[in-house]
Amino acid sequence: MRLVGMEILEEFSRTHVDVATQIATWRCEVEDAEWKTPSDIKARYSNASFLSDNRVVFNLKGNNYRLLVQISYRNELVLAMKIGTHAEYSKWNL
Repeated sequence: MRLVGMEILEEFSRTHVDVATQIATWRCEVEDAEWKTPSDIKARYSNASFLSDNRVVFNLKGNNYRLLVQISYRNELVLAMKIGTHAEYSKWNL
């Protein structure tokens, strides 16, 4: 998959260093992935939450952080949209 929106993840990693390694690992896994359906994601990330419009929420560092992405399976594209703490996530208008 091709990952777009890395600047969001990089900035967040600089201010939340406790999750930087997990973000880097997630990034590598996504770039190596060949997701064709939500089932492919669920097989690796059982706690991922699926929303409308091919949006997916990943839990990072346990349940401390949430990452919202939008996926185009046909174009093999993952767009990082938002990342935040669990408390911030609860205020997002999804």
